[in-house]
Amino acid sequence: MQHLLSIEELSAADITALLDSAALLKAERGGHAAQPLAGQTWALIFTKSSTRTRVSFEVGIRELGGFPMFLSKNDIQLGRGEPIKDTARVLGRMVHGAIIRTFAQQDVADFAGYSGIPTINALTDDEHPCQILADLLTVREKLGGWEGKKIAFVGDGFSNMTRSWMWAAKRLGFELAIASPPACQPPADFLTTLDAPNVSVTADPRVAVDGAHVINTDVWLSMGQEDQKDKELEFAGFEVNAGLLSSAAPGHIVLHCLPAYRGKEISEEILELHADTIFQEAENRLHAQKAVLVALAR
Repeated sequence: MQHLLSIEELSAADITALLDSAALLKAERGGHAAQPLAGQTWALIFTKSSTRTRVSFEVGIRELGGFPMFLSKNDIQLGRGEPIKDTARVLGRMVHGAIIRTFAQQDVADFAGYSGIPTINALTDDEHPCQILADLLTVREKLGGWEGKKIAFVGDGFSNMTRSWMWAAKRLGFELAIASPPACQPPADFLTTLDAPNVSVTADPRVAVDGAHVINTDVWLSMGQEDQKDKELEFAGFEVNAGLLSSAAPGHIVLHCLPAYRGKEISEEILELHADTIFQEAENRLHAQKAVLVALAR
């Protein structure tokens, strides 16, 4: 593995190996025998703000012996119109790896191609691979794995989270049911390309949640969509609350990648009831991302 650009580009073996490594790194935290990033500097290039992503990557790089360098859009020439390929060719000669959180997936792909250094997608509008790895690690810790499990996603059916979940289902074979308003569902051409009969899409959240072992949700308006307030009106009836979860499988868990807007995509009651799992999921960003860094270390 040279880069982590998307779940789509990973195989089932890749995902399993990363999760095995993450579990080991979590168990060994504070006592790592190796420092694979010793003497290395990794750039964190963020044009989208973050709490969990920035902190988890900075901590993870330091724990693996490296030095993180945070660069916002105001710190580098990208914010003033320099082409991504020029920034990539400069940084590729100076740092050992790059972690990019931005809007366009193509920018991350172009950076990887022009820089010649390991590149990690820390979130784009198309995919959120690091979060899905953390979520899968949480499912394995809480439920023993995803084999024979039904995972439901309630919310925007074609967000970066749902795209990554769909590719994870394609690779790993678990049942994924997405509940989304018709205007926010994956387009037919994407589903044709995905070609995953274990992925279903419905406009009825009760159908998706019925018998589900994992219920996942996210904000209705992704970063950069805050001015699309009319879109929120599409999601009436899509709040993850006690009534919706009444038909979920016994012992189900609820996931949310955070930040959460209580009273919108999830109720206060349900978030607090499942807070231990949700914040374990947040912690697992650190361990999953450390596994990615170890896999990419040169």
